[in-house]
Amino acid sequence: MPTDTPPASHDDSRDGAWRVFLVFLRMGLTSFGGPIAHLGYFRAEFVERRRWLDDRSYSDLVALCQFLPGPASSQVGMALGLRRAGWPGLVAAWLGFTLPSALVLILFAYGMADYRGLADSGWVHGLKVVAVAVVAQAVWGMARSLCPDRTRAGLAVLAALATLAVPSAAGQVAAIVACGLLGRWLLDLPAPVPAHPHPYPISRRAGVAALVLFALPLAALPVWAAASGSSLVAFLDGVYRAGALVFGGGHVVLPLLQATVVPTGLVDNADFLAGYGAAQAVPGPLFTFAAYLGAVARGPLHGWAGGLAALAVIFLPALLVLAAALPFWEQLRQRHGIQTALAGVNAGVVGILLSALYDPVWTSAIHGRADFALALAAFGLLVVGRVPPVLVVALAALGGWLLAG
Repeated sequence: MPTDTPPASHDDSRDGAWRVFLVFLRMGLTSFGGPIAHLGYFRAEFVERRRWLDDRSYSDLVALCQFLPGPASSQVGMALGLRRAGWPGLVAAWLGFTLPSALVLILFAYGMADYRGLADSGWVHGLKVVAVAVVAQAVWGMARSLCPDRTRAGLAVLAALATLAVPSAAGQVAAIVACGLLGRWLLDLPAPVPAHPHPYPISRRAGVAALVLFALPLAALPVWAAASGSSLVAFLDGVYRAGALVFGGGHVVLPLLQATVVPTGLVDNADFLAGYGAAQAVPGPLFTFAAYLGAVARGPLHGWAGGLAALAVIFLPALLVLAAALPFWEQLRQRHGIQTALAGVNAGVVGILLSALYDPVWTSAIHGRADFALALAAFGLLVVGRVPPVLVVALAALGGWLLAG
């Protein structure tokens, strides 16, 4: 099976947590466009540029995180940091990718009312346009590597059609499952290349413990909130539950957070919507919107303390469920039958990315010929010119600003 990055060229060395933090800090400062775009940025950085892993292993990891509740792109980043520098690397990757947007949103909560139109500014629109090019590059590269024959290309098209017909997290999971089953049945891979090993420093016992810790707050926090009548505990319960029970991440979590803070009076609906608008204009995961809510909430915990507490609480279940799954996943994916099914799953992931390239990435960014021209120019710089993504993002922001002017 042809690949763009052969296994022999992978960089399997380990880095310190500080180095991992700096790498992910750059991603946290420049990764605009939502979770699908984030996966495109990650692939460009860690598969093509740094070669920490190959397309197949990266797609396997993406497929796993699509199955898990929580923000998939953040969980992919956590897993990469964990493998590169152990548990300190996991924390460093999360901090680097998450803190830039979280800190900006906390500052916004302190009264940056003059910037309520930030999400509609020209340079922000340019950042949405460049996300089209980034996702298109990811689809292009992953399709060449993971869909080398008609069967897998057909599975990718099937997954794209299914997720366009059912545009939800449930539709994505169903498409992945269907492609895995069809791949196991239809694909004939007599001598599959063994998956390049990417061990994670988590034992099965630790994985089981993480699963127990993941489930415990789901059971305990509602009881505690009901018994104590505490608005703070109820708030933390709602935030944890939003992070623990949402598949697909991103915009899917917003209704749950709104139901937690608006009816209780912790946050006015106008303030909620203003923060949501600002969240569209910052890079990194949309889950950092919880930091804004924690900072602006009326209650015993607010400001910086409330923002950072809400940020930690909403991401905690994503970390725990990832830690619970990784030790079992790494061993399962090495089996012959699982590898055959994963070949179908990986084709399905390409199809899901292709579907997401249209909706929501294309539909939210391309509104005319000028937008398409800017996206095409960014795609050419990335694929043909091999210009670093950071520079392409900056040029696209400038182009969006000039077009708006």
